Amino acid sequence: RCHRCPHLPTRPYEKSEKPCMLSEYMERYPLYPITLPRGSFKPKEAYKMAQIPMEGTSTTKRDYIAHEVLPQKPKPPEKHVKSDGSMDLTSTYKQDYNSYPISQVPPCLPCVTRHIPSAKMDTRTTYEDDYLLWNEPKTELIRPNNRFQPSEEKFDHKTIVQDDYLYRGPVATQSCKPLNLVQKNKAPFENITNYRVNYVPHPLEKRYVHKYEKYKVNEVPFDGLTTHKVSYKGLAGHPAKLAKPDQPKLLHDLPFSSTTEFQEEYQAWPQPPVFTKKPDIYLPPLEKMDLHTTTQTHYKHPNGKPAKMCQSLSHLNKRTEPFNSSSVMKEDYKPWLCKRLKPVTRAPELTFPVKPMDCLTTFQTHYVPHPLTVTKSCKPVWSGPKHHTLLDAKTIYTTSYTPKSIVRCLASYKDPPGYIFDETDADGHNLYLPASKSESLQGAH
Repeated sequence: RCHRCPHLPTRPYEKSEKPCMLSEYMERYPLYPITLPRGSFKPKEAYKMAQIPMEGTSTTKRDYIAHEVLPQKPKPPEKHVKSDGSMDLTSTYKQDYNSYPISQVPPCLPCVTRHIPSAKMDTRTTYEDDYLLWNEPKTELIRPNNRFQPSEEKFDHKTIVQDDYLYRGPVATQSCKPLNLVQKNKAPFENITNYRVNYVPHPLEKRYVHKYEKYKVNEVPFDGLTTHKVSYKGLAGHPAKLAKPDQPKLLHDLPFSSTTEFQEEYQAWPQPPVFTKKPDIYLPPLEKMDLHTTTQTHYKHPNGKPAKMCQSLSHLNKRTEPFNSSSVMKEDYKPWLCKRLKPVTRAPELTFPVKPMDCLTTFQTHYVPHPLTVTKSCKPVWSGPKHHTLLDAKTIYTTSYTPKSIVRCLASYKDPPGYIFDETDADGHNLYLPASKSESLQGAH
């Protein structure tokens, strides 16, 4: 962006806020007329029809010859002969799965004897004894006694918009937008800020490196016991007995019913047809809508004063008496001093062995390390460096492309060196001439 014009066009009849597209690249490399590419000399692939007529036969017609197909004779069905014997209506379900009468299962729980006191229970609570009702009259409501009474007049089915808002035509409004009187400065922008002037960069301190402590091996031998082995010990016990009562088998020859109680009791009710209401036909209003609002019609005085506060300041006076924070709950129900009970634990019954643990695993005892076998390398022997000449560091880039110094753009200067101001363009660009040309023009005049 250093080689592009930062000014906006300042023509008297054409005002626009778009930036100027004039740049050093556009001056050096102007646009040339677009030329269309030449046509292709490739021959067109046109379909050439064969002059020999096409045969109407195919491999299917030639190999697969149609034969005469005769209609199939259907086999006559056998006549049904009614048997003399009666049908057996029994099934495997009726023979194997017989219905049994439902009997109440006796409870399997042991009888628990409970001590029932003979004294009469006091059903009064502490709330009924401590909290007594006060003989105070009932407070009256402060709300106004405004009961809604519907009007006896007939409803005309008109809304407030239809009655109050009448169309009075379009309104010519006046714009209150202030004029833009800001004058743009043509001087170049200074890129100096308070941060660049006041905040000086300081050298960074060295980063703190944390030193890790070396790992120390514990000298106490591993006991190999867990909390499960210490606390839970296998005790000899008896297997649990089956508590299911014996159910006697009862055989019945009653036939199985194909209906259920739900099908007999719950019958489907007849459903009446669904009532549907036809929608009313929409009729657009004939009158035009009034676009005025109640604010525009009633509130026409913008220079008004704010409303004054009508609330009295008597309730804002601070009380001198201290606030009593005690209550009946705090006086009657006070916290008790409770001590935490210690858990009941049994003494350890496990006997520890006298010999120390060898801390060896099955892998260390069974899998003994063996010496490594040396394998021969099949890699060919290095024959040594082939060439003793040094590598030439010259390339096409280093020989052809020589480094050039970075030249500052003349458009970034306020007054470019070696040039003299000539005139101002209609777009607001300052035109400069070289000092040598300007001196020659003055000498000619």
